[in-house]
Amino acid sequence: MKTLSKIYNGLIFLFLYAPIVVLIVFSFNDSRSRSVWHGFSLRWYEDLFRDKEILNALLVTLSVAVIATVAATIIGTAAAVGMHGMNAKLRRVMMAVNNIPMVNPEIVTGISLLLMFAFIYRATGWFQLGYGTLLISHITFCIPYVVLQVMPKLRQMNPHMYEAALDLGCRPFPAFFKVMLPEILPGVVTGALMAFTMSLDDFVISLFTSGSSAQNLSVTIYSMVKRRVTPEINALSTLMFGAVLILLVLVNVSQIRGQSKAQRTGVIAGR
Repeated sequence: MKTLSKIYNGLIFLFLYAPIVVLIVFSFNDSRSRSVWHGFSLRWYEDLFRDKEILNALLVTLSVAVIATVAATIIGTAAAVGMHGMNAKLRRVMMAVNNIPMVNPEIVTGISLLLMFAFIYRATGWFQLGYGTLLISHITFCIPYVVLQVMPKLRQMNPHMYEAALDLGCRPFPAFFKVMLPEILPGVVTGALMAFTMSLDDFVISLFTSGSSAQNLSVTIYSMVKRRVTPEINALSTLMFGAVLILLVLVNVSQIRGQSKAQRTGVIAGR
């Protein structure tokens, strides 16, 4: 059974990561072929950094992802703390409301946001489709993922620690940053990573809310499919995959070091 389990797990990982490996390998191919190897070359990376359309889309994608991640992390963490302080019945209702955007089809969310922006623009002249609407949309659908990651950490936290800090004279905001935030920080970091990944990955909602003045990479690549798809996309995808991989490794190493430090501190305190 153990051998079959290992084979099964190996096949799953092969199915998941084989396409990525092929993409990375052919980003260094010397020709446009996506099936025949013609030698090692960096020409597609050079062409990538000369393509203004892709670079502009990359800039929009990264800036929206970073700003949306910061905003969604702050709002989502505050929302999770607020819901944690509610009574059990109301908290269940609020969590159900929070989960709706995650199970709702993206096309419904995209069309809803498009109609809302169109209505506001006709009524007030604000929110013409562009960078601003794209950013607001990404913040909106990233918040539930942050809430979902922070809530379990709040449930694991000792509820009396925050109350003890208040009883000892600490004000609410300093007590939150000094007592509560360090306890829920792993959930906050995980939520931020989820928000960043979801923002980078989004296509459907971005297609409806970006307009023609500010398009992210997914929308730009979709429009390129109708005209041309060059191996520059392979090079770009390789760089993005490498960046995300490095980020995950750094976060995991930081968490492992934090856990080891906490264990050593606990052992010393026990002595």
